[in-house]
Amino acid sequence: MGNLIWHEYGRYVALAATAYTIWAAFWGIYYRKFFFDFVNGIIRSPGGVQPAASDAFFTSIIVKAPVVQILNMLIGLCYLALDYPAPFLKNTSIHRSFPIRIVLLLAQTFFAILYYQGTNGAVYSFIAACCYARAQMLGEIMPEAKDNRGRGGRA
Repeated sequence: MGNLIWHEYGRYVALAATAYTIWAAFWGIYYRKFFFDFVNGIIRSPGGVQPAASDAFFTSIIVKAPVVQILNMLIGLCYLALDYPAPFLKNTSIHRSFPIRIVLLLAQTFFAILYYQGTNGAVYSFIAACCYARAQMLGEIMPEAKDNRGRGGRA
């Protein structure tokens, strides 16, 4: 058995999580539900859980206007452009940066956990961020970084 290459594993998990999160954001626009309404919510006999008055801010940015879903979709599309990579990002330092990926995945996790459809994508995004953090701690380098040595300013 060989050693696990953490950034490769993290990349596969992140691509799956991001695709799932983009799809969940699309469905979250049409079927809007604040995920944590059960914390302070009031149970109504015909109709389920009604969010409490203290959740009015989240209800307004998730249910009334799908701001969180659209923002999460944009973060996911930016991450796909970074990770797939888009032609204008290939062989750049942004494409090879683990901290940028970790921050984008954690932002995606934060916004995806707020609405009902994005909870699974949030869990997978968090796992991918942990994999990239582990790769960063182990000092792993992406193969593109090895190819760019000695190019003097074009890397």
